[in-house]
Amino acid sequence: MPHLDAPELYLNRELAQLEFNARVLAQAEDEAIPILERLKFLCIVSSNMDEFFEIRVAGLKEQIKFSSDVAGPDGVAPRQAFKAIAQRAHALVAQQYALLNDVILPELAREGVRFLRRTQWSAAQSQWVKEYFFREVMPVLTPIGLDPAHPFPRVLNKSLNFAVELEGKDAFGRNSGTAIVQAPRVLPRVIRMPHEVAGCEYGFVFLSSVLHAHVGELFAGMHVKGCYQFRVTRNSDLFVDEEEVTNLRVALQGELSHRHFGNAVRLEVADNCSPAMASFLLSQFGLMQEDLYQVHGLVNLVRLMQVPTWVERPDLSYPGFAPGLPPVLAKEGDLFATICKEDILLHHPFQSFGPVIEFIQLAARDPQVLSIKQTVYRTGTDSEMMEALIIAAQSGKEVTVVVELLARFDEQANINWAQRLEQAGAHVVYGVVGYKTHAKMVLLVRREEAGLKRYAHLGTGNYHPRTTKLYTDFGLFTANSEICADVANVFVQLTGLGRAGKLSHLWQAPFTLQTHLLAAIRKEIEQAKAGVEARIMAKMNALVDEKIIQALYEAAQAGVQIDLIIRGVCALKPGIPGVSESIRVRSLVGRFLEHTRIFYFHNGGAEDVYLSSADWMHRNLQRRIEVAFPVLDKKLKRRVIKEGLEPYLKDNCQAWEMAASGEYQRLKPHRGKPYCAQNVLLAELAKPSK
Repeated sequence: MPHLDAPELYLNRELAQLEFNARVLAQAEDEAIPILERLKFLCIVSSNMDEFFEIRVAGLKEQIKFSSDVAGPDGVAPRQAFKAIAQRAHALVAQQYALLNDVILPELAREGVRFLRRTQWSAAQSQWVKEYFFREVMPVLTPIGLDPAHPFPRVLNKSLNFAVELEGKDAFGRNSGTAIVQAPRVLPRVIRMPHEVAGCEYGFVFLSSVLHAHVGELFAGMHVKGCYQFRVTRNSDLFVDEEEVTNLRVALQGELSHRHFGNAVRLEVADNCSPAMASFLLSQFGLMQEDLYQVHGLVNLVRLMQVPTWVERPDLSYPGFAPGLPPVLAKEGDLFATICKEDILLHHPFQSFGPVIEFIQLAARDPQVLSIKQTVYRTGTDSEMMEALIIAAQSGKEVTVVVELLARFDEQANINWAQRLEQAGAHVVYGVVGYKTHAKMVLLVRREEAGLKRYAHLGTGNYHPRTTKLYTDFGLFTANSEICADVANVFVQLTGLGRAGKLSHLWQAPFTLQTHLLAAIRKEIEQAKAGVEARIMAKMNALVDEKIIQALYEAAQAGVQIDLIIRGVCALKPGIPGVSESIRVRSLVGRFLEHTRIFYFHNGGAEDVYLSSADWMHRNLQRRIEVAFPVLDKKLKRRVIKEGLEPYLKDNCQAWEMAASGEYQRLKPHRGKPYCAQNVLLAELAKPSK
């Protein structure tokens, strides 16, 4: 039997992340899913791959650059990992574009949604494109001919660019043979053609096609030998030495501009790009051949994500629905009085996020509410909750907002909100240096007849109006005095100084969350060794923390039944004889992004249930401010199990089970009886849209 830290018991994190993208791509391949939704899944794969290269591959390249041979728990050194990642990523991208060109686009065309290729334009379409080019495109382009006075330009991260091969001499007698045309970000990448010109209701042309057709207009008197679109992906991980700065926001604002010009990690070119031009571009960005991704089509499929919003064909998308409400909130009443009476659980997106927004808006208007405290990780550029906090601060309430400035790719939005909140008179703090504030909490203090009363909202997901419609998450309203006191203590830690106090109910990272998780696992081990029922169920985005994995292996060896629902990266291997035979791992990929974190421990029949914003990753357990909060009400605890765990363990439509090898197999309905967890929850908790 291998030792529990043996490399063969762990999967590589980066390769596991690529396999998650393969499962997303399988959704785009699924003929049972409406075609516009399949297009969205295809775009999501591209978006995920962008971030994967910007962060994970970039980090790996940095290790290789500094000759680091430090292997991860799986025993794979950086160079070896990069080689395997490049091989798998190339195969995945090839599969993605084959699906787009051979299946998705032809099927959309059959439904009257056509992407008109340059070689197929009619005379009328060509004329329309020509007029569009001269009217909308050419005035904002700046072609750059390469020569000693015009070196290769700085290319923005993920921007659309064109390398042009030329023959002839220009007005000054120059003949460099190469020019670069950068497509400004103000130009749309996908352009809708009038239906009377397109010959169909929804006809689109790509900006790349428009520019290809008329690039010669930018180089008068010269012959265009070739025009090739390209896109470079850069290292986008921000570095701010938090120990050396006096104002984190100011330092971060200065760093954000550098994100566009980090070290290159990937070059994408169209399949028509000549080998000579591809080699030239690779040399300009300091990249190797394995960093080149030559694709058959657009170099940025993410831009196609807009198309389903433009196509008014409900029959080509998922059926609409109206989020429901728990019965206790379905009737008119005082929200504070209702929360005072009992805890309230909301399951998004099946149930509305509206009550959470109402909670803040009501607090902002209510003269009895004295203070509001809230954490903000991701909230978007347009947020009713943030506007309500601004109103509350302007009206003289004590408003404190803990804004996490280092929320990846949301930094600028959070900086903007922080500035507006400060201008309104709110106290804005940026958490604790060296730790991201990832916990999702709101705390109100209200003056009532019996004295001051606290109300809290705790969630597994962000206070983000858009993602609450797309991600599955739980949120809990409570006026429980002990839980509210715990939340208040966490806020004191975030805004002030002092030692971490003991909390009654919350498990908090980086102090006690991992310790409590390990203790709960050990308790199940003791139960199993005593011959009584022992069970662990957990649902989260990722599982990579070595201590947790080793504890789960020990629990499995003791006979604890363990069910893990891990959406993305899982470094643990289930089903290994003598090590993890009683562990099952499954991943669900469906209409909604599974985002809920649920931790269940049988605990001798007590059935402890915790909800959290934290995955079981080292960063969440050691380098972030996180909380896990218990569901104390028995009815609500039953709901979490019934809605958040059991349906996902029964799913045979969108579930993938992991084998001991680390490979995933998609489940199929048994005897023709499909069970889709998300559809079941929609039917039970939501209402069909009118």
